[in-house]
Amino acid sequence: MNDYRLKSDVLVIGSGIAGSVAALTLAESGVDVILLTAGENLFTGNTRLAQGGIVFHSQGDDPAILEKDIMTAGWGQNYLRAVRYLCHKGPKVLQKTLIDAYHVPFSHHDADEWNFTREGGHSVARILYAADHTGLTIMQRLTEAVLAAPNIRVLSGRTAIDLLTTHHHATHQDFKYNLANQCVGAYVFNEQLSQVEIVLADFTVLATGGAGHIFLHTTNSRGSIGSGLSMANRAGVKLHNLEYVQFHPTAFYQGARRFERRFLISEAVRGEGARLVNGKGEAFMSRYDQRGDLAPRDIVTRAIMAEMLATDEDCVYLDTTQGMHQEVAERFPTIYSKCQEQGIDMRVAPIPVVPAAHYFCGGMLVDTRGRTTLERLYGAGECTCTGVHGANRLASTSLLEGLLWGHSAGQDIAKRLGAKWRLTRKLADAIPDWKNPGDIHNEDPALIAQDWATIRNTMWNYVGIIRSNARLRRAFEDLRNLSKNMHDFYKMTPISKPIIDLFHGCQTAYVVTLAAMRNTKSQGCHYRVD
Repeated sequence: MNDYRLKSDVLVIGSGIAGSVAALTLAESGVDVILLTAGENLFTGNTRLAQGGIVFHSQGDDPAILEKDIMTAGWGQNYLRAVRYLCHKGPKVLQKTLIDAYHVPFSHHDADEWNFTREGGHSVARILYAADHTGLTIMQRLTEAVLAAPNIRVLSGRTAIDLLTTHHHATHQDFKYNLANQCVGAYVFNEQLSQVEIVLADFTVLATGGAGHIFLHTTNSRGSIGSGLSMANRAGVKLHNLEYVQFHPTAFYQGARRFERRFLISEAVRGEGARLVNGKGEAFMSRYDQRGDLAPRDIVTRAIMAEMLATDEDCVYLDTTQGMHQEVAERFPTIYSKCQEQGIDMRVAPIPVVPAAHYFCGGMLVDTRGRTTLERLYGAGECTCTGVHGANRLASTSLLEGLLWGHSAGQDIAKRLGAKWRLTRKLADAIPDWKNPGDIHNEDPALIAQDWATIRNTMWNYVGIIRSNARLRRAFEDLRNLSKNMHDFYKMTPISKPIIDLFHGCQTAYVVTLAAMRNTKSQGCHYRVD
């Protein structure tokens, strides 16, 4: 096999909690895995940014109570089977993996008693945490395990371009006339060599994370542009609930300057007693919801926007100077340090905050085993729609969902691997080499930056926190025109990382807009004024 043609039992695209756990679960069963990450290491995704924690079970808690909280936050649009799967099996898998196998140092009183915190929408304190850097701590342990696994091959600096499918790519007629379309790997761009590689696999797992960076303001990492959604859409995979985009109510506000990522102020800060106040120092959440500062995120986000409009202010404030249950600098060292960098001592002064795009509740439709509607393709994590979140995600359920579905996908693939599912030489040979669009070097960083500005401003203004038919129609028309112009301009341009990302981001923005247009009912994260 040529250097640019690679083969593995399983290809995992994405290296956050979902992708890493899927790879580790497969490796433990003796399966050979190629794990792709777009960055230089495994710390470039959103998992490392998670501050608050991960849902577990505490004393006096019950799966039925967690189920009710999830369904309430999701406005009853959740898939009950998936919710119950998470509530009953999730804590068991967490215990087996993160605690027993990888020894993640969650906060605890002693060896037998964990510290738990509570966040908005939760009836009880049931969230495990590691200070305010839970995701980073989890990824440190998972990365150690991944790099130590002899049958996991990590390929860094790789960006997936397209999923390889028998209907779209296979040149032999036997595969084109087979009714079942199958995923057999991906075209992958090697950034260091500026070369497209073909990675063939018996099974493929998409774990590419979210799409926050198609919006102007987001808490997400730079690579969160919906690449998995874009590839899945082109491959004909069923997507679901794309209109449900969760905006986090409290991202650090740094004035009119625009940064690549807004720093998240964890909901756990409010869980420990902080209150949202306006510029006059008035607590306002009780005017919008009886649950006050611990109402679900969609309600808190819209309340902040309404308060900003009513007071003509650019932000609101999170008051951590009184009512806190713990010493704030010790409980939230990362947030405390970030605020100090910006000249704010959160022990004596409130933190300026605004909403920002945070989490995708929709994605590729998957079952409880992680199977998608495309044969041989699995999904796990934020790029999927398991049905757990419904119309709005309950705080700290996403890490548990990524963990559980990564584990479940790995287990299911390991059971299926065998002679029936091995790629034949005939099928492998039927996948053609990548053909470059052309050799006209008209890639212009200024044009790419302008196209991204159009996408992000369009999505923020028209497909953002508050939507209407007129806004969505305008977004649809603008994105359709942009997509056409990009295809015309770049169709003769050699492939590159910036162009791949731009096409992924534009297509993701387009399908999200279409989903928002189709859903005329205002619920949860999808809020329509008309």
